[in-house]
Amino acid sequence: MQTLFMNRMSTFIRLALAGLAFVAALAFLSSPGSAQETAPDPVQAEKVQRFLELVDDPQVRSWLLSAKPTSGAAAPAAVANGPVSYAGFASIFRARAAQLLGGFRAFPAETARAASVLQSELDTSRSARPIVFVLAFIAAGLAAQWCFWWLSRGWRAWIASLRFLTVRDKLVAISARLLWGTCYVLAFALGSLGFFLAFDWSPVVREIVVGYLFAVVIFRLARVAFDFLLAPSGSGGFANAERFRVIPVSDQAASHWTKRLGYLVGWYAIGSVTVHLLTTLGFADPSRQVAAYTLGIVLLLLGIEAVWKRPMVHRPAEHASRFSRIGLRARNWLWTGYFVALWLLWVAGAMKPFWIAVVAAALPGAIALTRASVDNLLTSSLADAEGPTRPGVISVMVERGIRAALIVGAIVLLAEVLDIELTGITAQDSAALRLMRGALSAGIILLAIDLVWNIVKVLIDRKLGETETAHEIGSERERKRARIRTLLPILKNVLMILFVAVALMMALSSLGVEIAPLIAGAGVVGVAIGFGAQTVVKDVISGMFYLLDDAFRVGEYIQSGSYKGTVESFSLRSVKLRHHRGAIYIVPFSELGAVQNMSRDWVVEKLTVTVGYDTDVDKARKIIKKIGQELLVDPEFAAITIQPLKMQGIDSLGDSGLILRMKFTTVPGEQFMLKRRALMMINKAFHDNDIKPAFPTVQVAGDRGSDVAAAAQQALAKHNEAIVAAAASE
Repeated sequence: MQTLFMNRMSTFIRLALAGLAFVAALAFLSSPGSAQETAPDPVQAEKVQRFLELVDDPQVRSWLLSAKPTSGAAAPAAVANGPVSYAGFASIFRARAAQLLGGFRAFPAETARAASVLQSELDTSRSARPIVFVLAFIAAGLAAQWCFWWLSRGWRAWIASLRFLTVRDKLVAISARLLWGTCYVLAFALGSLGFFLAFDWSPVVREIVVGYLFAVVIFRLARVAFDFLLAPSGSGGFANAERFRVIPVSDQAASHWTKRLGYLVGWYAIGSVTVHLLTTLGFADPSRQVAAYTLGIVLLLLGIEAVWKRPMVHRPAEHASRFSRIGLRARNWLWTGYFVALWLLWVAGAMKPFWIAVVAAALPGAIALTRASVDNLLTSSLADAEGPTRPGVISVMVERGIRAALIVGAIVLLAEVLDIELTGITAQDSAALRLMRGALSAGIILLAIDLVWNIVKVLIDRKLGETETAHEIGSERERKRARIRTLLPILKNVLMILFVAVALMMALSSLGVEIAPLIAGAGVVGVAIGFGAQTVVKDVISGMFYLLDDAFRVGEYIQSGSYKGTVESFSLRSVKLRHHRGAIYIVPFSELGAVQNMSRDWVVEKLTVTVGYDTDVDKARKIIKKIGQELLVDPEFAAITIQPLKMQGIDSLGDSGLILRMKFTTVPGEQFMLKRRALMMINKAFHDNDIKPAFPTVQVAGDRGSDVAAAAQQALAKHNEAIVAAAASE
């Protein structure tokens, strides 16, 4: 069952990673700083040089950072984001297509002009091409990285030797590995960027080299982050790196997604730097947009390739239909269509639908990854070896807290995209704003109720888990365990209904609905339902009194009328009884009536043996007493025997012999096994001591055969009546 759950979770995590990978990269690349910045007018090479020198001046830079945008600059965006008709949308789309086409046509000329500007800068500074510097400083960074690798041998050996016996041990080891990976990338950054900044460079060369070195550092940091989360085999030089895995996926999936996500982030960093440098080199806005959308095609292809090449988990045949309602190829085509639709929305400038689609796909995936990661982090390896574990209170609080933060972040993002001022909602009063304010309040209430309910559920499940191990039969601890296992499931159901009712009432109240009439109406409806469903109400109330009286518990054997069996579970209106032959009875509480509990305290078992009239009764008494003492010291029966077997005397004089009566006291439910052993030992002991059991004999005298047969039948009938009477007296 645990393997099936891990397979399900691994599949969903891989799909979530696929969506998040492409969505995050495309969303970042679609930011205003990537393709929609206002480009300066085309200038000559010397004016670009002068502008870059001014920008490099600290005083000019601080003034630019402190300057606020004017209202006129924001006006076009407000107009563009306003509601438009279908005809207006078509006009906007045609204008945008014409703008992109113009940028595509002007791109070669602007590229030649930027090349001349760059060449003029290189001729003036008499320096090599920027690509040479980028490669040189990357090599310097790799050399510094190798030095750190060599110096941190002891650190890596210590991390690899850590054992994950507790959750704290796992968190310490994973944090130490993350710290080592961060220092590993910082060594590269210091060796490349630090060495570059030690010298004085011309503005254009510095902008290009620093930009691409920064992109390489971002790529390296992303690889460290994905190594930290997915920990593919052999990452970071650790032979057992999979022990440090935060997101529980297979080794193949970890290796696949670490590489693909790293490529996506690296290409995004390079694309972002490239679009920024196009602004520096004087490219117009349409040309930069064409470059950004072209780079986005590579992101699109990387995302599609990651989906189609992702490793799959082979599931058992019996779970295939339940697992895969949609085939693998169909899911891949759906993801491909989703990615293409995102790219088209971005190119078309429809940013509101774009971000809504991003949040709709990314939020469920992020929540699923959070749940799986928290469960994996807050479970020790020792607990994994012992079997499946239940989530703890800290795990639930962390997971629900992160989920709430993700939901709030998604709401803030959508509010920003849709031009909704969350702070202004409380200051304005309209029907739409009141509804929106109520919806937000209802969402917060539901999140809080969900957190409280999950904490309560975890505490109840943990207490039930502590009572799974049975104690000594008849002991106080065993009675307490049975009592807890009887009451806690019912308490859990009652609390669930209570939380749902409270959450529903509070959510309706926050939406502006008057709940007082609803409560009064619910009372009237409840009375009507009570009259119409008297049996159900009677069942619920009877069950409450049975539980208050502690009439029976889970695991006890009871009998009520024609129903008897072991109590398996309860609901609010019925009890489940498992008959000893396997049948299960679901009995409403109102039909139980008087309950005979056969599993409390002790059981007195009586049995009879018939011996001949010539039997020495005192000898038989001593034999039976000896057998009782032997059973009392027998390890198999000592724990369940309360009073040993002993003979009470002659119960009655039967037609064929003396009926001896015996009894013993045992723990409830164990009398049958002891009775069978006692009868076997008595039979053997009587045989060894020449005590013969009585059996019916008939002596008939007469000349006619019919008289003989009639006498025999009468004798047998009397004997059967004696047996029935003896059984009834028990």
